[in-house]
Amino acid sequence: MSSVNFEEVKTRFINSDLDEKIRIYTTTEGLTVEQFKELLRYYPIQYLSKLEKALG
Repeated sequence: MSSVNFEEVKTRFINSDLDEKIRIYTTTEGLTVEQFKELLRYYPIQYLSKLEKALG
């Protein structure tokens, strides 16, 4: 499998609605901890509990 294009994932994440952001965050594999942290910068913090619930 080819490596994940982080810039592409980040662009999709930024332009997605909340449910799609959660789907991308919980199903994308191959990202580093720093890349996941960067995605969180574009996540609406008031809905963090919804993301935490999805992460289980």
